[in-house]
Amino acid sequence: MSARTHDSSRADLVADTALALLAERGMRGLTHRAVDEAAGLPQGSTSNVARTRQALLELTVRRLAEREARVLALHEMPDPGAGTDAVVDALALALHRALTRHRDLTLARYELALEATRRPGLRACYDATGARFRDQLTALATALGSPDPDRHALSLTAWADGLMFSCVAGAYEAPPLEAVRQGVRELLAGMLGS
Repeated sequence: MSARTHDSSRADLVADTALALLAERGMRGLTHRAVDEAAGLPQGSTSNVARTRQALLELTVRRLAEREARVLALHEMPDPGAGTDAVVDALALALHRALTRHRDLTLARYELALEATRRPGLRACYDATGARFRDQLTALATALGSPDPDRHALSLTAWADGLMFSCVAGAYEAPPLEAVRQGVRELLAGMLGS
């Protein structure tokens, strides 16, 4: 294994462990020492990867974006030209995965989002990594024939975030896939006038 591959895998281990700690313990439970212990690394290893708390948080935000991109798979959305049913199904499946199998990842995202409201440097990193998702949703809304893709991408994001927050951190449990599918269908129908 090359030094660069080793460094990359160590950084991924540190960031993945930080995400797990955020979901389990919250922001106060995320320390360099806690990451070392939870990852089974020698003391000081996390500091070698991310010297400051800011660096650790930014590393974690970037890893979160990589992992959420795989969970949400927006880049694999079906061709909207084939109709909205396939898009509805894909979006519903992505949301349902975030609410069920990847609930901890979603919870970690909310911890980081709240922390980003207090740290301008983290906010810049968080917004930059999130731009990829906004751009993909805007392109999807455009392809679906939206008369206002930016506004509709925001509406879709707000609805999805509201559903995820309510089910991950709020009083609701994750709904069945069909209920998520129906919600996406209704939202798109309202936005697109279909």
